Amino acid sequence: MRSDLMEKFDAIIIGFGKAGKTLAGFLAKKNWKVALIEKDAAMYGGTCINIACIPTKTIRHDALNGKPYTDSIERKTNVVEKLRDNNFNNLNNLDQVTVFNGFASFVKDHVLAVELEDKTIEITSDHIFINTGSQTAVPPIEGVDLPGVYTSTTLLDEQQLPKSLAIIGGGYIGLEYASIYRRFGAIVTVIVSGESVLLHEDEEIREAAIKEMQNQGIQFVNNAHAEKIEEGLIVHCSNGEKVEAEAVLIATGRKPNIKKLGLENTSIEVKDGAIVVDEHLQTTVPNTFALGDVRGDFQFTYTSLDDFRIVKSKLFEEGSYTSASRGEVPYSLFIDPPFARIGLTMKQAQEKGLSVLEGKVDLKTHPYNHVTDDLRGLFKVVVNAENKQILGASLFGAQSPELVNMIKLAMDAKVPFTHLRDQVYTHPTMSEVFNNLFDVK
Repeated sequence: MRSDLMEKFDAIIIGFGKAGKTLAGFLAKKNWKVALIEKDAAMYGGTCINIACIPTKTIRHDALNGKPYTDSIERKTNVVEKLRDNNFNNLNNLDQVTVFNGFASFVKDHVLAVELEDKTIEITSDHIFINTGSQTAVPPIEGVDLPGVYTSTTLLDEQQLPKSLAIIGGGYIGLEYASIYRRFGAIVTVIVSGESVLLHEDEEIREAAIKEMQNQGIQFVNNAHAEKIEEGLIVHCSNGEKVEAEAVLIATGRKPNIKKLGLENTSIEVKDGAIVVDEHLQTTVPNTFALGDVRGDFQFTYTSLDDFRIVKSKLFEEGSYTSASRGEVPYSLFIDPPFARIGLTMKQAQEKGLSVLEGKVDLKTHPYNHVTDDLRGLFKVVVNAENKQILGASLFGAQSPELVNMIKLAMDAKVPFTHLRDQVYTHPTMSEVFNNLFDVK
């Protein structure tokens, strides 16, 4: 049943992700009449809260602290439900925001059909924001639909720990799950299409991380593509190896979620499966924007939040802040110990013809690591020898996801590396490692 009444909003936001929910709250404070459409009530708050960062880091925390798997899954579910409800209520309680639980698709530019439970309505706005996120990219492998084959989303709902886990894909999702499930006690094998994992990282850091994962019992099958999953969950690899496991995880990346959005009914350009945007995140349709994973760039909740800032700047601040203003984007890999990275490696800086110096600290020489009885890890930084600017950092070790943010701040503020080298830090702490790390040679 389709309603003939078309309601007009000041803004329509498709998707309840980080950028979308933040934008909705902000526009409501500006007295905009906002429609926020989410097709799945289990996704209020977006990917991070419901099926990615928050649940995986919750069970990682529990695994590292010895909590049983079933107890951890129960706690994870409670954490997610609490945060999801908070996100929904924060917006649903606003007079200026109408939350539609339904599926949105474009009828034409600036007009959307929303399939609700009992009817389909059409709504319109001069300002539309697409924040539909991403979905698992499942390769066309025979057997991916067998019982016991999971995605990163569905494995989190499994109540019993598999005794063995084969992971197809050696990217960041695959490695994090490998680390978590190995810590819980599963036998873990990672099937890697390339010659190794972490190929874009500093070679010395990569070797240290791989060695640590292998010491923990994680097995790697390199230079192999999964060609078929046989009944009984036997993964046949292109190099002739067979990996048998109690569960199989498909961890071959994620892709922008644009399926059935009806973009073909609009003038919105799509390239390589992602929505094309300019530096203000505006699509090829005026005042229609794409934010977060759907535009095919960084798939981080914190860059999605920054997308909100870019759009806010375009709408209210003459567009002074753009995607080019963001600077270097840090990222973290939550293996054990974690790895964090920003900017260039030494090799990359040299390939650009820069005059560089490198700092390096083996964490077994750092006092705080002796306090915590965790001597694992290696930190490296690269600086410009001529202007003293920080070019990059690769941090494999405890608290690296926190420390990299301090380096990001220094890089954006163009603080010379000597300021971090000569700073007064409390003791004993991880941050005081900068005194030695930035004593470059």
